[in-house]
Amino acid sequence: MRRRRLSAWCCALLVAAFGPGSVQACTSFLLKGNDGGSVYGRTMEFGLPLQSAATLIQRGAKLQGAGPDGKPGSGLGWQAQYAAVGMNALGQPVLVDGLNEKGLAGGLLNAPNSAVYQKVGAAQSRRSIASYQLLTYVLTTCATVEEVKTTLPKILVNQSALGSYGGVVRIHMTVHDRSGKSLAVEYLNGQLVMRDNPTGVFTNDPPFEQHLATLGNYANLTPNEAPPLKMGGVSFGPVSSGGGMAGVPGDMLSTSRFVRAALLSRYAPTNVTTAEQVAQAFHMLNNFDLPPGMIALAPGSSYGGGASKSGGGFEITEWMVVADQKNLVYYLRTFANPDIRSLDLRSLPLTGGQVRTLPLDQPVRITPLPL
Repeated sequence: MRRRRLSAWCCALLVAAFGPGSVQACTSFLLKGNDGGSVYGRTMEFGLPLQSAATLIQRGAKLQGAGPDGKPGSGLGWQAQYAAVGMNALGQPVLVDGLNEKGLAGGLLNAPNSAVYQKVGAAQSRRSIASYQLLTYVLTTCATVEEVKTTLPKILVNQSALGSYGGVVRIHMTVHDRSGKSLAVEYLNGQLVMRDNPTGVFTNDPPFEQHLATLGNYANLTPNEAPPLKMGGVSFGPVSSGGGMAGVPGDMLSTSRFVRAALLSRYAPTNVTTAEQVAQAFHMLNNFDLPPGMIALAPGSSYGGGASKSGGGFEITEWMVVADQKNLVYYLRTFANPDIRSLDLRSLPLTGGQVRTLPLDQPVRITPLPL
């Protein structure tokens, strides 16, 4: 991955102005169940502990947008129409990924090379929000992709910096509704760009249209093994089994991950229910899990991940999430704890007007086998 000095949060929220950048390795996709439901999954990678907490934004919560000056309350203020759950980062009262009570799900992914927000003057401050508040605004005010399309042009996303992170939070957003529709949301050259997403897949830079343009280069790949090659009367078969998807890109570049996620989700079994797709989604996410040692950070960087800062450390997958949009359950798994935990919107207190958080520091549970 190309090294660069970050001025934006990786993948979803975080800006680090401390040293060399990250691999920007967030990946998301959508799976369909045979009962009309959809399951959304994504990974969150970064080289600095995000300290993410499970977060519930209740109906009626009063939320404060940050204006061009970056101060909460100087931008658009709004009240949560819908309750939403998900993941925050570094204690901020926003969702970097989440699911609302109407089944709308989505996430923010890093786009440091392409995201350029709207120029907002003082007179327009009160109708603008900061980029890192974009998903929170959508999940608390919209129920469908069509509502997102009509709502976002009515507000502005300003270029305010988040002081504690050192710069502007440059992200783009993926959104999926309960019917299975997907939308890519980007701010390019100061303009809002929304594009229906036929693949349901989203990663990082470059802009979404460029990902779609390269996908056709892999149209020949299928899960089926190719027949033996015959030349001069001799048959040349594969040296081993496992020839399905031979040639799929396996590195962690965002372009490679887009192709891999698109092909995996395209050929994933569909003869299972939405609830059963949750397990399949976690297995697919394992293909994008970034372990310590794969992406090294420069020695002396304060970007340590779970590794020693003195040695530079590594970027890692901080967490994975899967959202069952039909049954309204949000599942999560963290680097420190591989247990699958859940937030069930059908049983949570959705009213109350508060933003509630729960640390994800529960101990790993190991089940002894009684042989």
